[in-house]
Amino acid sequence: MPGPRLDHYAIALRITREFKEGMLVNLGAGIPTLCSNLIPSDLDILLHSENGMVGYGPVIQDPERADPTLINAGGQPAEYRPGLAIIDHAESFAMVRGGFIDISVLGAYQVSARGDLANTVMPGKQIGSLGGAQDLAFRAKRLIVAMSHTDKGDRPKLVKECSTPITAPACVKLIVTDIAVIEIAPDGPILREHAPGWTVREIQDLTEPQLIVADDFREIDLA
Repeated sequence: MPGPRLDHYAIALRITREFKEGMLVNLGAGIPTLCSNLIPSDLDILLHSENGMVGYGPVIQDPERADPTLINAGGQPAEYRPGLAIIDHAESFAMVRGGFIDISVLGAYQVSARGDLANTVMPGKQIGSLGGAQDLAFRAKRLIVAMSHTDKGDRPKLVKECSTPITAPACVKLIVTDIAVIEIAPDGPILREHAPGWTVREIQDLTEPQLIVADDFREIDLA
């Protein structure tokens, strides 16, 4: 039997390991917003939200401390940090479209073997919400996806070809799920890390495309 799946906080924590000093990082709604509360205190990065904040802090848990005018992409109140800049949408999207975002972290309904991103229209639905996803997918220097490995019906979300409308083609570079860390490469998806208690076969059984096992394949380190 495979081990337990990672929770959303563990997925977000693993993603913060990809952040480096001085980066400008965009966090999308859902699991990505959790990253703001898990960034090491000694790591100096700027968080960008396409709705007009640059340099914001963690999500505020105490509603009495919340400022309703300072919200992240998920509509959650964010903590003020010295140097926080409030900008309009035009400036915020100019930062995105200008290629200034080092890493963008987004959720997804599906990702294809070549890195196509589908995260605006839920499978089976006709209408979705685009927001800034398309701009971020095309223009961020690196796109990381945070998602569960399977949907509620236990069907793979890493697929050979997306069956739901694509937000942007061949843009995803890294996927962190509740059971694995997978790099999207020209030769195919590379299985780099596994959740505790999970084997290559168990992960492959929940993945449509054939996975390439990395030479340094290892357990996800969350210490």
